[in-house]
Amino acid sequence: MALTPAQNRRSFLQTTAAGSAAALSASLYVSEAGAKPSRSLLEKLNIACVGTANRAADDVNGVIGENIVAIVDVDSGYLDKAKAMLIEKNHLEPRCYADYREMIEAEGDRIDAVVIGTADHHHAPASIRAIRAGKHVYCEKPLTHTVFEARLIAKAAAEKGVATQLGTQIHAENNYRRVVEIIKAGVIGDVTEAHVWVGKGWGGGDRPAKGDPVPANLNWNLWLGPAPERPYANGMYHPANWRRWWDFGQGTLGDMACHYMDLPFWALDLRHPTRCEAEGPPVHPETCPLGLIVRYDFPARGKMPACKLTWYDGDLIPKKVNGQVVPANGVMFVGTDGMMFADYSKYKLFPGDKFNDFKPPAETIPNSIGHHAEWIKACKDGSPTTCNFDYSGALTETVLLGNVAYRLGKALDWDAEKLVVTNVPEAAKLINKEYRAGWEVE
Repeated sequence: MALTPAQNRRSFLQTTAAGSAAALSASLYVSEAGAKPSRSLLEKLNIACVGTANRAADDVNGVIGENIVAIVDVDSGYLDKAKAMLIEKNHLEPRCYADYREMIEAEGDRIDAVVIGTADHHHAPASIRAIRAGKHVYCEKPLTHTVFEARLIAKAAAEKGVATQLGTQIHAENNYRRVVEIIKAGVIGDVTEAHVWVGKGWGGGDRPAKGDPVPANLNWNLWLGPAPERPYANGMYHPANWRRWWDFGQGTLGDMACHYMDLPFWALDLRHPTRCEAEGPPVHPETCPLGLIVRYDFPARGKMPACKLTWYDGDLIPKKVNGQVVPANGVMFVGTDGMMFADYSKYKLFPGDKFNDFKPPAETIPNSIGHHAEWIKACKDGSPTTCNFDYSGALTETVLLGNVAYRLGKALDWDAEKLVVTNVPEAAKLINKEYRAGWEVE
């Protein structure tokens, strides 16, 4: 009989909490020393791509210079289109699968690495199977669907010594690097607040009263995968609206926070909050909110003081932050000597008259060779990636904890080492989850 999530979590923590020093050493191996090399830089990797359309199509194109020898998609229409494209551009005919579990087992030593571009609820089941098979993994954000999954996968990747990268492609852009350098140089003093907001709203709606016939090209059972069974409904889930539903996604927070919160995480050396609370509309049992505010408390880190980070999305984004009018998306750092706004492509310092003659500090962070290219190089020579699962696992844990606080309607005291909310025992049911038989991650 399968263990319950609570039993699995207790078993997991028994093997990790006591050995936290060893786990830290393993995580540093991935983030600093890099992964075990697979091939020389002159050889091509053999890659399997799980997901072939929409966002996943960009990931396929991101690694198309390698040998894409296997592709997986539950939609045969997408699969056929991707196969034809790869034959034309990559001059290879990939083996095609509908089930990544079958693919990972069947391909065995034939593949070196796996790219995962599925809906969120499949990220952990696909990633953990690939990692445990010794494959390097690139996975779209958020890394997982639950907090527990993120910790589990980061630990497994460190133990296996595989090269990993989260699909936070903006991390590779030059603007983020320049912002991090400015913050770390102390230009605006000690940063005690960070505000992050995105004016998008994935949420709302109710489950359809009845289902629709499943299209002939779609394997609905495999699309559901680890999620509870429900009837197919045309346009409600596949291909994009799954983000609105708790069973499959995590709303706007899950969609966008790993991109925008990545910047303060990097610049401020954030890792795990000690407290988290959230507010929004009344909680719907099935769909995510159309607006959300989440507040996180982070402890001091070295010489950096304790910091508060606030996330806003949807119809609850601010029009002003600390008196400054702001656009629909962005990040504001509030320091003892000034403020700094940033988004994907630009930054601005406040007050303007103080920084009129501002000259950026010397560039200390090398420009990226490309987000997918970083990972490919790491797979081949063991060099580090900037969004490995150690770094991005902690980022994902923090992001998803916000939805746990919102759904419970309570402020959470978070013990990151033990992976437990100390003041709200019922939070355990949302830190982990149940899986349909055959799709478990433990």
